[in-house]
Amino acid sequence: MRASIIIVTRDRAGDLKQTLQAMRQVEVADGLEAELLVVDNGSSDETANVVESCEVGNIPVRYTLEPRAGQTTGRNHGLAGTTGEMILFIDDDVRPQADWLFGMCEPMVQGRADAVCGGVRLAPHRLRPWMTPMHRSWLASTEWLSPGTVQSMVGANMAFSRKVLHRVPGFDRELGPGAAGFGDDELFASQLIAAGYKIHDGMNVWVEHHFAPSRLTRESWLSAARRRGESLAYIGHHWVHWGCRFGCLKLLRAEARLAAWRAGNWDKPGDEGCAKAELDLVFQLAMVRGQLKERKRERNYERHGLVKLRGLHPREF
Repeated sequence: MRASIIIVTRDRAGDLKQTLQAMRQVEVADGLEAELLVVDNGSSDETANVVESCEVGNIPVRYTLEPRAGQTTGRNHGLAGTTGEMILFIDDDVRPQADWLFGMCEPMVQGRADAVCGGVRLAPHRLRPWMTPMHRSWLASTEWLSPGTVQSMVGANMAFSRKVLHRVPGFDRELGPGAAGFGDDELFASQLIAAGYKIHDGMNVWVEHHFAPSRLTRESWLSAARRRGESLAYIGHHWVHWGCRFGCLKLLRAEARLAAWRAGNWDKPGDEGCAKAELDLVFQLAMVRGQLKERKRERNYERHGLVKLRGLHPREF
């Protein structure tokens, strides 16, 4: 069987180089053929040179350019440019283990699953004492997922059988980095479950996430809270079909709660971190604002639908 590994990257040549170097230790089991496709999502740095000069053991590496911004656009481009029966996605700043490829593919090869949610652990030198489980999950740690009853996937380490694309044809281009910011992997996993596919708990097959230290700043946390709220509002309106009763009242209440918290808890912010309570309130406010914005649009999906409406081609997600 053939496995296609896809990495979507943009202006992170240094991180990508280290990830490709880590890929050299990944073992390819007997009877399994692998390929690695790096999708350059419009980089202006040395990404192309890094890919063209790298060697990843016995896994051939290819480079392709997708200039249209958005990680999900890059992911759909990668789906169209590969042929493997199994498709694996990892981020450009993770480090896989030697048995990663076998561990992610084995449940699908054995017919026990249609998709696999792999584990993500944060690099030890990036951990901080003030981090709560929420902080860590926002940095892609999979500790929030319930072992044995996985109901989602994290894009930094996930895999699925190509056959699922017959019913769930791609990732929504309005979600993910470069668009709303988050939620693309969450929606895709929800669609797989709605289509009757089984997601396997592969959290013991983990990669280590070496995220940029800039993600630890207060402004980065606040930006993530806003974008997460907006992303959830998009999913809620278009896919879950939320109602929005008393939306303006909810907005006023969310604004008041955030203002009251800040008035009573304001302190000179440090170089890193942001209080979980403040992030929760910013998230809630952004979600309500997002609902009010999205409710003016026609819904993109039938309730819990698998394909976008209004004649959009699957690859144009």
